[in-house]
Amino acid sequence: MISFNYLRNAKFPSEKIHVAISGANGALGQALLRHFYHAGACVIGLTTSSNIKLLDSSNNVIPIKWIVWKCGEEQKLAPLLQEIDLLIINHGVNNYQKSCSDTVNTFININAISPLRLLNLGIKQLDYYQEIWINTSEAEIQPAFSPLYEISKRLIGQLTSFHRYSIYTSQGLRIRKLILGPFKSTLNPIGIMTPDFVAGQIIYQAQMGIGLIIVTPNPLTYILAPIVEFIRWLYCKCLTERLRI
Repeated sequence: MISFNYLRNAKFPSEKIHVAISGANGALGQALLRHFYHAGACVIGLTTSSNIKLLDSSNNVIPIKWIVWKCGEEQKLAPLLQEIDLLIINHGVNNYQKSCSDTVNTFININAISPLRLLNLGIKQLDYYQEIWINTSEAEIQPAFSPLYEISKRLIGQLTSFHRYSIYTSQGLRIRKLILGPFKSTLNPIGIMTPDFVAGQIIYQAQMGIGLIIVTPNPLTYILAPIVEFIRWLYCKCLTERLRI
């Protein structure tokens, strides 16, 4: 683990950066792992599945470190967070058909509560400069034809915005939001974009110093997302100032 700042690091990412990515078994998680690995970073895949392999374009196995965990056991990852520079919270679930009480709990726990727990764990690691990127999805502000997915993503999106504008961001921790449109994956087999394209755009925008990273073919998102974030920032700022008074 090293101390770094993406805004001042022209060679982002450097080979000394330690990166951990949840949802590493998914299409985007694997694409991000490959991009960071080929850029020289030390990558760690966080997955709920066992016997996972990361393959390159020639179907050769890429040697990376895997850590198996499950939602509800986020605290067990606390020691790991002391060793990394960048945590990418990327795991989630979607199901277009089921709609029952158990499904509601699953969506909220995996898409919102679990990412929030990881986010809070990262916030506690303030002894060095660290970044957390969290995938809240375009469903945070746009229809996704899956009501439970939209609700859970809006919840974690609002909570992430609150943390971004709280005191923690002034203590050496930077939180970036990933607002991503439809890309091909097991969660969305009819996605328009490819995971590799999305991963490349995420890293490119991070290199540019952008905190609200948007990758989508929908032009409305590029307009709505910054407006929503500004309103949330203004709302949090006004209420925070009133509480201090």
